[in-house]
Amino acid sequence: MRQSVIYEIPSLYRENFRVHGYTFGQGERSLCVVGSLRGNEYQQIYTCSQLVKALRRAEQRGELNPGKEILVLPSLNPYSMNVGKRFWPTDNTDINRMFPGYDLGETTQRIADGVFRQISRYDNGIQLASFYMPGRFLPHIRIMRTGFENVEKAEWFGMPHIVLRDPRPYDTTTLNYNWQIWDTNAYSLYTTTTTSIDEESADQAVRAIFRFLSREGILNRPIQGGFRSQIWEDGSLASVRPRYAGIFRPVCKPGDRVVAGDPLAEILDPGAGETMERLLAPCDGVVFFLHDDPMTYANTAVVKLLPEQI
Repeated sequence: MRQSVIYEIPSLYRENFRVHGYTFGQGERSLCVVGSLRGNEYQQIYTCSQLVKALRRAEQRGELNPGKEILVLPSLNPYSMNVGKRFWPTDNTDINRMFPGYDLGETTQRIADGVFRQISRYDNGIQLASFYMPGRFLPHIRIMRTGFENVEKAEWFGMPHIVLRDPRPYDTTTLNYNWQIWDTNAYSLYTTTTTSIDEESADQAVRAIFRFLSREGILNRPIQGGFRSQIWEDGSLASVRPRYAGIFRPVCKPGDRVVAGDPLAEILDPGAGETMERLLAPCDGVVFFLHDDPMTYANTAVVKLLPEQI
C-alpha cells in the first residue's frame, strides 16, 4: 500500500487542503473507488476505511494480481467534514456538481478538476454515494444511462438490486456521469445510511467490491456469497408522497414486504400532535427507501417501493 496526496491547494488560515489516496498494486489503472464528496457522508468514508484495511490485508497475502492498480480516495471534502457541513463551507457549493472541473474556477471547481485529472484514467470507477434526500436504502448499485453504461459488469457486485435511471440536466456535472463520458465504467454503490455508520451494510459493500475485483481479474481468489441482482428502472419504483408537511412517524423499515393498503407512515401536526395523514402502500412490494428525518415537507417522496414482480 502506498499513501500519497492526490491533490493539494494552499490555505491562508489553516492547514492546506489535501486529498489523500491509497494505492494498491502497480500497472494498469484498473479501479478507482471514491468515498465521501460531502461533509456528512460518514458511512461512505467509514466504508472506504474498511475497504483500505481489507485491500492492505489482501495485498500482504499476495491475493492481488500483478500489473493491476487500485486507487481508493476516502474523502474529497475533508474541510466540510471537519466543520460538520454537507457542502463546501465558504460558499455552500457541492463538489459533486462541479465535474469535470475547471482549474481557473471557484474552489470546488478546482478541486473537481485536480482530482478528476488523476482518476479519469481508470478503467472502472465506484462512487460510494449518498442520496440527495435524507433516508435509508436497501443496498444497491445505481447507474446512469448515458449510452456508455455497462449493466452486465454491474451484476458482478452481487448486490440485491441494480437501479437504472436517465440523467437529468444537473447530472451532467456529477462524477458518475463524467466518468462514463471519459470511458470509465462507473457505478454508484449505495449502502443503507449516510450520516450514521451501519457496519453491516459497510461490510456488505466491501464484499461486493471484492466480488467485482475477483470477476475483473484484479483479485486472484473467488469471493463467496452475493445475490443474483434484480434490475429496476428508477421510474418503475412507486413513490409515496404526503399531502401535508409535519412530523414524520414511520411504521415500516427498508426491506419490509407490504401489500396494497398497508400503513407505511403517519404525518403529525407539529403543534397539536394530531394525525393529519396516514400514508398507505399503493401496491404490493418491498420498502426500498424510507425518509429518516423527523420532519418532512409536503409532496416529498418519503417512501419508495419496489413493486411486486409477478
